[in-house]
Amino acid sequence: MSDSQSQSDSRRDDRSNNNEKDIPGWSRSPVGLLDRFVQPIENTANMIAAIAILLLMFLGTAQIFLRTVLNSPIAGYIDLVELSMAGMAFLGAAYCQRLGSHIRMELLIGKLRGRPLWASEIIGTLVALFIIGTLIYYSTGHFMRSYELGDSTIDAEYPVWPSKLLVPIAFTLWFIRLFIQLIGSIRLFINPALEPAGVTVIHDIATVALDEIQETFGDKVDEQIIALSDNKSDNSR
Repeated sequence: MSDSQSQSDSRRDDRSNNNEKDIPGWSRSPVGLLDRFVQPIENTANMIAAIAILLLMFLGTAQIFLRTVLNSPIAGYIDLVELSMAGMAFLGAAYCQRLGSHIRMELLIGKLRGRPLWASEIIGTLVALFIIGTLIYYSTGHFMRSYELGDSTIDAEYPVWPSKLLVPIAFTLWFIRLFIQLIGSIRLFINPALEPAGVTVIHDIATVALDEIQETFGDKVDEQIIALSDNKSDNSR
């Protein structure tokens, strides 16, 4: 009984050590420190986007009720929906980039290891930086033109520039995240043995599913999985 208990404890220790290895080396590399500094800003922007979606749902429900039951729709409802689209669509982009939640074609790079993997990540990130940098330039121009002209919506005449301002802000945050990933990829290309920091690490399907379960139900699920694995190993004996 003591042997099985010690083996269970050792498995828990191994799993905790593996979890510690998955954490980026924030305190051990400059790119990790920059990654740690930017993360709260990305989380805040993503939270603002989520709140905007929630408020839009309440607004849509109120619009249906007022129009159908009271025959008194909300003035400028369509304009409000249009103005909220920019924040909902782009403020969470940097957050998704950090987690690797954007659509990624991993059929090829998922089979790469070491320097070939990080070389492909560097090339892809450079292309993304060029595209996002171009979008920052032109979206800033659209915002400045809208602000200077006092552009407004057609129906309720709400000012348009606050919505257009969110686009270059979100793209700039996305650009910073891509720059962090570029530096992290270059660092790992030079020395693949280093601990990943500031980059998207490709996981297998089982790991992704476990992360999603933990994100939904918390750390208790991890403890239950360890307990189940321990019980199975004990029963097999």
